[in-house]
Amino acid sequence: MHKSKVLEYAIVRMKHLNVRLTPQRVAVLEHLLNSKLHPTANNIYQAVEHRFPGMSLATVYNNLNFLCKNGLARELTFSNASSRYDGDTTDHYHIICSNCSKIVDFYYPSLKEIEALAEQTTDFKVSHHQLEIYGTCKTCRD
Repeated sequence: MHKSKVLEYAIVRMKHLNVRLTPQRVAVLEHLLNSKLHPTANNIYQAVEHRFPGMSLATVYNNLNFLCKNGLARELTFSNASSRYDGDTTDHYHIICSNCSKIVDFYYPSLKEIEALAEQTTDFKVSHHQLEIYGTCKTCRD
């Protein structure tokens, strides 16, 4: 889906949830949708704070928590690094540079059959899965 359509959908969804549509919340979501870097909350704060004097990092965290809770963004947790955020909520995976921590989206057919197998062979009800692939990016190799 095109980014402008995703933003329109998110705005409609927030209105449907009777959530106040603040300019800060829209700015956080827009930054996520326009960023391929999977930013941290601090990265997002630094990118949008000049537009909103007096806005705090806590405001960014609160908005990110809201967006994630309502399926409009994803929190990515890798190892013991700071959480990163993704505005692309479609099924996809990530490849991460072991040297510089760059994260790139990796599209592959969903691994739902693995979830089904896990349920069949264990006593679990699977809610989701996360696939992380690690390597060294071209910049770090050069």
